[in-house]
Amino acid sequence: MSDENKAIVNRFFEELNKGNLGVIDTFIADNFVEHEEMPPGTPPGREGVKAFFSMLRGAFPDLRMDVQQVVAEGDLVSVFLAMNGTHNGEFVGIPATGKRVSMPVADLIRFQNGKATEHWGVTDMAGLMQQLGVGGP
Repeated sequence: MSDENKAIVNRFFEELNKGNLGVIDTFIADNFVEHEEMPPGTPPGREGVKAFFSMLRGAFPDLRMDVQQVVAEGDLVSVFLAMNGTHNGEFVGIPATGKRVSMPVADLIRFQNGKATEHWGVTDMAGLMQQLGVGGP
């Protein structure tokens, strides 16, 4: 089961990198719970995941999420990835800067019957904001 879940995670990010947001309906359960803080106004559950990635893709049209490490045990999969893109659209109220950004992301995902049911994540949003020229040194 762990290897299957690892393969699902890899396929999920491969499809997102192609701009295929439909993969969210394929791999995320109806009863999905998001534990990571999302931007204000993001709906809960699977619809929130769609809204989040749609917003990211609009702000960073060349967005890539390169999986660097995947570890699985039982129904949990841990993923470390590098998110890269060019800020060519509005992002959380910040107009496009044209800046290239990169940030590390760590995810922990619980699976049941081949679909993600829970997600916890850590994203370096402060580092992203600094790269966009908002706040910090």
